[in-house]
Amino acid sequence: MTINVRRVVTGHDETGKAIVNIDDVSPHVVVNRPNIRVINLWSNSYPVSNTDIGDCAEQIKATVLPGGALFRVIEFQPGVAPRMHRTDTLDYIVVMSGSITMEMDDALIELHAGDVMVQRGTVHNWVNNGTESCVCAFVMMAAEPIIINGKQVEAHG
Repeated sequence: MTINVRRVVTGHDETGKAIVNIDDVSPHVVVNRPNIRVINLWSNSYPVSNTDIGDCAEQIKATVLPGGALFRVIEFQPGVAPRMHRTDTLDYIVVMSGSITMEMDDALIELHAGDVMVQRGTVHNWVNNGTESCVCAFVMMAAEPIIINGKQVEAHG
């Protein structure tokens, strides 16, 4: 299954009237390893500006937007290539369909459609050992680096 995500982005015209600025199937799709598809939908820096009329998904070039947030949908197909990683982000994740396993240092966490996870900069890997794709929505916000016992834990992957 290959998903497409329609996004509707609102804004204002020159008189202040509420309008739709963007209504499309997001063209910002990244495929950078086997069996995974990332659909970038929006990004913003802090504080957020609601007056920008451009397509803010165009500025997404990496997993983290320093000083900002990303909104994306990711399709994990069965057999997705592993990528153990840690990001300096706070992530809100909603499983929209299918199921996925988040592998951590010493734990496997099964998530199913409707489940929500708050991922706080931990090292992890997404594994889909099922027979159908899993689709998740991610909001990833830049966060301060993790400090444990006075030492910074490096982001990687």
